[in-house]
Amino acid sequence: YFHLLFKYDWELKKSPAGAQQWEPINIEEADKPVDVEDPSIRYNPIMTDADMAMIKDPIYREISERFHKDPDYFSEVFARAWFKLTHRDLGPKARYFGPDVPAEDLIWQDPIPAGKSDYKVEDVKAKIAATDLSVSDLVTTAWDSARTFRGSDMRGGANGARIRLAPQKDWAGNEPARLQKVLAVLEPIAKSSGASLADVIVLAGNLGIEKAAKAAGHEVKVPFKAGRGDATQEQTDVASFAPLEPIHDGYRNWQKEDYVVSAEELMLDRTQLMGLTAHEMTVLVGGMRVIGTNHGGTKHGVFTDRVGALTPDFFTTITDITYVWEPAGDNLYKIRNRDTGEVKYTASRVDLIFGSNSILRAYAEVYAQDDSKEKFVTDFIAAWTKVMNADRF
Repeated sequence: YFHLLFKYDWELKKSPAGAQQWEPINIEEADKPVDVEDPSIRYNPIMTDADMAMIKDPIYREISERFHKDPDYFSEVFARAWFKLTHRDLGPKARYFGPDVPAEDLIWQDPIPAGKSDYKVEDVKAKIAATDLSVSDLVTTAWDSARTFRGSDMRGGANGARIRLAPQKDWAGNEPARLQKVLAVLEPIAKSSGASLADVIVLAGNLGIEKAAKAAGHEVKVPFKAGRGDATQEQTDVASFAPLEPIHDGYRNWQKEDYVVSAEELMLDRTQLMGLTAHEMTVLVGGMRVIGTNHGGTKHGVFTDRVGALTPDFFTTITDITYVWEPAGDNLYKIRNRDTGEVKYTASRVDLIFGSNSILRAYAEVYAQDDSKEKFVTDFIAAWTKVMNADRF
């Protein structure tokens, strides 16, 4: 390929069908490709504008010249590129098995050092509990760390604690100022206890859930699996992480800007990427609203007078015929008392979809029942744990 590109000058011609294509000038007979059925027949090789760019564009030409002069280097680069192409969606190296797995760690595999699991979990929880971090801070940071997981290519997630590294630490969706405040408290705890920061972030989130459940009258223990590691900045390809940036998160009632796609459809996209079901999506949104995890501390969808308690108040409100929903702007609604006219709450499209969509409303009505308080907490914890452990392979 490179031999032909550099050996001949090329001229633009029209194909029999009228398409623009490039053909070599005065090509030697021996360099012409043979017919696929009759090797005695030879034709001119045909190139496209993309092929010509390999020798006309100065950057591409420099690369192509090296490939042309050094076939061994070309073979090495091609093999690595092909391996990346065919394994990119397999996820981290921990998911590979078999005798042909390369020993080398490649940065596009998002390598993470092995973490420890021999520390005392309860001692770490006690240290976190002794801080002045709020339930919202604990839960939000753990969620932001884990929500980047994508089942499509097994990238992202809480393992590695890359939320503290560029580019994640500066993403608008992670609220950088709030994030740094939380990390400044959790990092010394991780260092002193021998646990990874990745583990401490998740454990802090679990503690926040336990506190919220206790405030609602439920003594629970959120399952925790230790052993996450902390990636370094050198192990993180900043450019390749850009597509993982959340530009919307219905679970925290936030989107970076207005989009053609509706807010509730964007939430469905994040839900399927995280591998969650409609049932799990419903219970997580309802729980996170009342805990108070909205981005920027907004009150939209916080249908409770007991913020910070893991209650089903979101669902009792969304199914209550006492209230009428009135549009109040782009992606904004007022929840008004039918009898008094009082505006009790405000909401987004994401919030109200759980009352207007027949399937999601069915789930909401289950949690709105008087005898479903314990089921709500149990289901929330199960869905939460699934998100926290999504990247544990």
